[in-house]
Amino acid sequence: MATSGARNKKLGGLGQWWGVLAGVLLIAAWVNKAAGPAVVIGLSALVFLWCFFQAPVTCKADVRGRVDGCRNNASGLLLGCHIRQHRLQKLKMLVARRQVRAFCSSLFSDGKATVVTLSGLGSFASGLAAMIPGVVAH
Repeated sequence: MATSGARNKKLGGLGQWWGVLAGVLLIAAWVNKAAGPAVVIGLSALVFLWCFFQAPVTCKADVRGRVDGCRNNASGLLLGCHIRQHRLQKLKMLVARRQVRAFCSSLFSDGKATVVTLSGLGSFASGLAAMIPGVVAH
């Protein structure tokens, strides 16, 4: 069984960036108008999933003695870094009502997180718009 690290090495480290390619194809599908709604919805879903579960961002999980949080690389906006306690800390923040505000502020904590957050929200809006009849040419 190949791990994600082994897969990324086979692709020269570009395996984690497939979402950017999907984003470019999504923009091309909107500009071209030849792609149908199914293609736009599919690409929107791929970009959305990449942003929230695989995009390379900073972990920012709470760490004792550190105001700025964990500085390890993380996979996506909803997952933490390689440390087991950090893996699901952000998902738990969404469930705990008192921590939702802290989670939302972490989405815009630095430049990478802001770009990935806006990409995820844009792909979500793109998928919703593609479901409206007549918006995407058949």
